[in-house]
Amino acid sequence: MSNILEVQSLSKYYGDKAALNDVSLDVPKGQVFGLLGPNGAGKTTLIRIINQIIDADSGTILVNGEKLKPSHIKLIGYLPEERGLYKKMKVGEQLLYFAQLKGLSNADAKKKVRSWMDKMEIWEWREKRIEDLSKGMAQKIQFIATVIHQPNLLILDEPFSGFDPVNAELIKNEILELKDKGVSVILSTHRMESVELLCDHIAMINKSRKVLDGSIADIRQQSKTNQYHLKLRGHLADHPSNWQRVEGNFGYEKFLIQLNGHSTNQVLEEAIQFGDILGFEEVIPSIGEIFIQRVKDTDHE
Repeated sequence: MSNILEVQSLSKYYGDKAALNDVSLDVPKGQVFGLLGPNGAGKTTLIRIINQIIDADSGTILVNGEKLKPSHIKLIGYLPEERGLYKKMKVGEQLLYFAQLKGLSNADAKKKVRSWMDKMEIWEWREKRIEDLSKGMAQKIQFIATVIHQPNLLILDEPFSGFDPVNAELIKNEILELKDKGVSVILSTHRMESVELLCDHIAMINKSRKVLDGSIADIRQQSKTNQYHLKLRGHLADHPSNWQRVEGNFGYEKFLIQLNGHSTNQVLEEAIQFGDILGFEEVIPSIGEIFIQRVKDTDHE
């Protein structure tokens, strides 16, 4: 699979403080790529360098195999965490302005504005000023402004901020639809449930360095700790010392078991002596759990 974006040994310093330290990563075409990290890790610096807002001190960025240059801006749609709408402008006028700024003709821009506003069910708001909109409504306008020129690479920094659950679901579906159309997406967010649902691949930055990189499936498999959940019918007055009770009810008990060299068959043979087995499954950590653990690990390095 080819890459739409390649970051090679990128570094950026502010004085003697590293914002990025020798960071490399590849963003495959047609995938949603999660860019993760705690506040101050270096994510926003990386995004600003890709968008040519600031320059790196060293390293290279390639877009479709070409060294990053000003003309690549038209291929990118960027939704910053701090939104940048003109509060006194009317919604329709503002979207038309942004569309033409990205290279669309007046006629094409008008068609795109109407199409997207109809799709987002906000056409009737076209004469409203941005300052008169709710935060969630303004976020919709910002999202449309980001995608209206049909970018090949979409960079979304906290795209769900300010949205209620209904509109967050709407934006999630739009992201997936754009992906289905071949758009590559870089998603930077602290909402780990969104990462699980949307991302194919993730990279994590902490303290200016890349500390994690891979597909969601591979990272979760690599982060397993050889633990299993066992669910038994009944109430056990006694159980093996390496079984940690995590849930209990009148009809069943659930335990967390660390194998510690034992096979799953040995655990099941032992478990059947204590009651009917209702469930037995490996514990695979969520991306949120992996994120927290990796931050703790790298903070103490």
